[in-house]
Amino acid sequence: MQSLQQKASEWSGVDPNDAFAIDETNLFEKLGLQTFINLSTNFYNRVYDDEEEWFRSIFSNSSKEDAIRNQYEFFVQRMGGPPLYSERKGHPALIGRHRPFPVTHKAADRWLQHMQQALDSVTDIDEDSKIKINNFFRHTAFFLVAGDELKNQNQSVACKHAANKPAAE
Repeated sequence: MQSLQQKASEWSGVDPNDAFAIDETNLFEKLGLQTFINLSTNFYNRVYDDEEEWFRSIFSNSSKEDAIRNQYEFFVQRMGGPPLYSERKGHPALIGRHRPFPVTHKAADRWLQHMQQALDSVTDIDEDSKIKINNFFRHTAFFLVAGDELKNQNQSVACKHAANKPAAE
C-alpha cells in the first residue's frame, strides 16, 4: 500500500524533496507577512468569485475574511514565521481540518489553478520562491486528496505538511 506522501508525489508530479524545499529558506523572513496576506487575499477573491458553484460551495461554511486569515496564518507558520495559526486554532492537522470537504482530484486541480494565478499576481514573490511555494502547494493539495481516501477509516496520519518544524517531531 502506498503512503499518503507517495500518492501525493505520484498525483502531483512533485518529488518530496522539491515539495519540502520550502524548508531550506525561511520564506517568511524573505517575503514578509504582507506578502502572505496579499497571496491569501488574492487567492480567496478568486475562489469566492469562481464561476463554478460546486467549487464555491466547498468554501461556503466560512466567511472570506476567516478563510483568508486561516490561510495566511498557516502559510506564515509553515514558511518559517511565528506560529500564528497554532496559537489561535491549535495544530494545523491538515487532513483532519479538511475532512468535512470533498477534497477530490478535480477540487485540487481547481484550487491549484486559483493559487497559481494568485502566485503569479503577487509581484513581491521572486521566481525561486514561487517555484518552491508552488511545489509545496501541489504536493500538499494531492496529499489532502490522498487523505480524503481515509475519511471512513480510523487511522492516525503523521503529517509533515502540517508540522511546524521545531515542534513537529
